[in-house]
Amino acid sequence: MPSVFAEDQRLAGTRLLLVDDNPKLCRMVKEYLEPLGYEVALAHTGPDGLRKALEGDFHAIILDVMLPGIDGFEVLRRLREHSTVPVLMLTGRGEPPDRIAGLELGADDYVPKTFSPRELVARLRAVIRRSMVTAALGRQAPHPPIVIGDLTLDVERRSASLKADSLGLTPTEFDLLLSLARDCGRLKTREQLLLEVADRDFETFDRSIDVHISSLRRKLGDDPRRPRLILTIRSAGYMLQSPTEEPAP
Repeated sequence: MPSVFAEDQRLAGTRLLLVDDNPKLCRMVKEYLEPLGYEVALAHTGPDGLRKALEGDFHAIILDVMLPGIDGFEVLRRLREHSTVPVLMLTGRGEPPDRIAGLELGADDYVPKTFSPRELVARLRAVIRRSMVTAALGRQAPHPPIVIGDLTLDVERRSASLKADSLGLTPTEFDLLLSLARDCGRLKTREQLLLEVADRDFETFDRSIDVHISSLRRKLGDDPRRPRLILTIRSAGYMLQSPTEEPAP
């Protein structure tokens, strides 16, 4: 099994943007990541962070919630109108409302400000690696679209449509829907989905998968009380069924 150091070597040279108004935290993160080969740019206000995020070519963005000018949620909302770059949200004390709000706006993951440097690196490796895998797949032989009833997933373009209407999914939402689609009709536990989509272990009370599922359902027009597409298997996980099937009772 490759070591963490070997993994960081493969990801060396990746460009990161850290948006946070705490100079001490920014300095600590920069000093920890740069010896590993990461290139870290800094921004200390919401407007400056948004400008740099849109103008720069970054592999991932670490975005604080509390920022002067405009807060991190608004930065993320505006960023998602133009970019699918992976975003890690920094939450002050890891409060569930902040985490849920960030995920609903299209964040790929979250890290509480009490994070350890190793935890931050692990989360970064996960989102950057998924992005690199996606780019590598795009250079390989064409993958045929996955068609399930009226639902079509274009693996090459990483886009999804329902009845020819584009769904406008975030990267994490697409990965989640793709995981369910590849095992259509079969249960996927939350633990399985978190490992496949977020590339990390399941944590007690971790609601990130549930929040992404809720966002997917809204975009699919799927009523959670009588779902046609994504079924909740109580105390177990989720399952995608063909949209041509009858709604679950």
